[in-house]
Amino acid sequence: MTPAADAARRTGARRAVLLLPAGLALLAGLDAALLLLGLPAPVRADRLPQVHGVLMVLGFVGTLVALERAVALGRGWGYLSPGFLGAGGLLLISPADLRVGQSLLVLGTAVLLALYFRFWRRQPGPALLAQAAGAVAGLGAALLWLGGLDVPRLLPWLAAFLVLTIAGERLELARVAVLAPRTEQTFLACVAAVLTGTVATLLWPAPGTLLLAAALLALVAWLITYDVARRMLRARGLPRFSAACLLAGYAWLGLAGALWLIEGPITEGSRYDAVVHCVFLGFVISMIMAHAPVILPAVLRRPLPYRPVFAVPAWLLHLSLALRILVGDLRDSTSAWRVGGSLNIVAVLLFVVTAATLSVTAGAVRRPRPQPSETTR
Repeated sequence: MTPAADAARRTGARRAVLLLPAGLALLAGLDAALLLLGLPAPVRADRLPQVHGVLMVLGFVGTLVALERAVALGRGWGYLSPGFLGAGGLLLISPADLRVGQSLLVLGTAVLLALYFRFWRRQPGPALLAQAAGAVAGLGAALLWLGGLDVPRLLPWLAAFLVLTIAGERLELARVAVLAPRTEQTFLACVAAVLTGTVATLLWPAPGTLLLAAALLALVAWLITYDVARRMLRARGLPRFSAACLLAGYAWLGLAGALWLIEGPITEGSRYDAVVHCVFLGFVISMIMAHAPVILPAVLRRPLPYRPVFAVPAWLLHLSLALRILVGDLRDSTSAWRVGGSLNIVAVLLFVVTAATLSVTAGAVRRPRPQPSETTR
């Protein structure tokens, strides 16, 4: 192994340590999902269902986002963000006082926002502004939860955190096509409306939810129109897979916006379940699937080659989500809701296992065999 390859391996191993809490948060969140579905689960801790939503959004996805941003910055202090978020997620599922874990989530999102300020000093731009707005929503969600606000009322804040973060990343790629200034201004208007609607849901729930819903629908329309995904759909291999995941995710986010627009504030029941999983499974997990073969190798310094088998968990995710939401939630079928929810969990686990297997086997293939020395020949 060359010195450069050995250094890359050690760097990837250190970053993997920060990724481990995110993986544990994902497993705990899926265990909590089984409990919420009324199904047998490996662990039956009483607190798991209570922290399920925040654990998945800040403990799992938040740690992934923060780690990717810290790697991009390349400064040691930036790794405090994924460190705090990962540790906070672990403490949520431990016997420790809940406020300890909540406080670490506040610290993690605060450092994430500081990361964006540092990026802004390097190169300001509308895409970075959107991601920073997402970090503001994430910090707001963590603070409000620490202050005692219940998770259903935090839903718009948690959604805005990830929606704006991902939208900002997609704008970076859309700018390859040289967008007109007015187009970027429209994007920023959508971002501002999403953040304004999020804040307004606390002060004036009904009009705030309507504003948030309309802003989400406008943002989805912008993404479908200007994202490179529509053109990539005609390609082959990874570009086509990523494009399909992206467009499917936009469709689910649009459905969440439509439900909020029709139903108004939703804090319980089947419509709440539908909105939650449209955003965080249909949109966010689909985005993770689309970006994983590109982002994870850059972060962990390990190969993750695309293979057609990646389509299996992606198809299973969207088909099972359709069963859960379109039949289970919107038609009030408990059996469809439970079966669809179970298959959602299988799809996520299948994707993780597939990605891990391909990464390990690809690394083994690429690692050169040691050559025998002259004395052993």
